[in-house]
Amino acid sequence: MSLDAFIMGFVFIMIHLLANELIPSGRIQRLKWFSFSGGLAVSYVFVYVLPTLHKEQLLVKKYGDYFTMESELYFIGLLGVLIFYGIQKVVRKEQRKGRPGKARALFWLQILFFGLYNALVAYTIISHEVHGVQAVFYGLAVGLHFVAVAHDLWREYADIYNHMGRYVLAIGIIVGWIMGMTVSLGPLMESIVFAFISGAMILNVLKYELPPDEEAHFPTFAIGVVAYTTVTMSLKYFFQW
Repeated sequence: MSLDAFIMGFVFIMIHLLANELIPSGRIQRLKWFSFSGGLAVSYVFVYVLPTLHKEQLLVKKYGDYFTMESELYFIGLLGVLIFYGIQKVVRKEQRKGRPGKARALFWLQILFFGLYNALVAYTIISHEVHGVQAVFYGLAVGLHFVAVAHDLWREYADIYNHMGRYVLAIGIIVGWIMGMTVSLGPLMESIVFAFISGAMILNVLKYELPPDEEAHFPTFAIGVVAYTTVTMSLKYFFQW
């Protein structure tokens, strides 16, 4: 495992353990934080996740005759959206019905699925051997995405998240970390894993990371989008990422 991958994995673990300590307590500062983070996350989806998913879709055709369409991996991504959206929808429905006992039990299911999500994200990053400046920029976007996810889970049930949930999410990172170093799934399976987590990430970014109108600070959001996109696209152009 490269030093870059080691540092990224360590940072991701610390994010889940200390996420709420990193977020400013003042309302205006917090709104700007999430607006900037949301801008980076949206930019990451459009300048990296979607183009990479398209590239992976073009590659899977050589893995077998059963890949005859131009959208198989997109269906896998859609499955990721469906599963994660369904779980979050069920938890929130039970909360609105005033069934705290059942909602808390389902929240554990949500925590476990996000632990799996973290493991797959960490595996993908480690197995793709992202290095140097590329690791910094992709790691920054994914790290801020993890902060937003952790904060969203903390707001639902702070006691569960602080007592056990954050450790489950951190363990997910460690599991993916170890898998990335020891397991080789093969190009086809790695494409399928990437497609699944891409769908889940797109859902989490667009539905849960974009701040609602009354909590958004648009100038900061726009700065995040423009700055991250400009730098990343420039590096793609000069270094052929």
